[in-house]
Amino acid sequence: MATRTQRRAAKRNLGKAQAAWRDMSSRTHARRQPSGRGRAKPGARGGGGFFHIEVRPRREFRTFRTQDVGKKGGLERVAGKRASGSWDTQKWLISKEHAHRVGGRLVPDTADARKRLYSRKVNPKTGRRRNLGTFNTRAAAEKHERAVQYFKRH
Repeated sequence: MATRTQRRAAKRNLGKAQAAWRDMSSRTHARRQPSGRGRAKPGARGGGGFFHIEVRPRREFRTFRTQDVGKKGGLERVAGKRASGSWDTQKWLISKEHAHRVGGRLVPDTADARKRLYSRKVNPKTGRRRNLGTFNTRAAAEKHERAVQYFKRH
């Protein structure tokens, strides 16, 4: 049980805290919350070791697992498990040693990175992604795909 003096002190301290809260800006309010302003999403600030290429939204999955593809640390697949129990690729992580940014575009430096970057195009008829192979540029991959489609139909 608290004494009368302790109750008075608690009431006085509460009043001071409420007065200070009223005088704060909304930005200061956010910083004073226990959770702070929240953390940035992975890959949002560019400080990590990987570029994140999202294939499917995170909300579709319950749990996640990363798997190295090829050599360790260069290219990683983030697999997500749905509520139904099925697994699928949620995103690709490409090491900053395997690709770089030019403007707003990601340019691959290695064959592994090229394949992952340029084989994600969706076929409008089937809704599935085409495997275009490994090419130096997206234009080269699309040119090859047009040639393949031409010979399939002629």
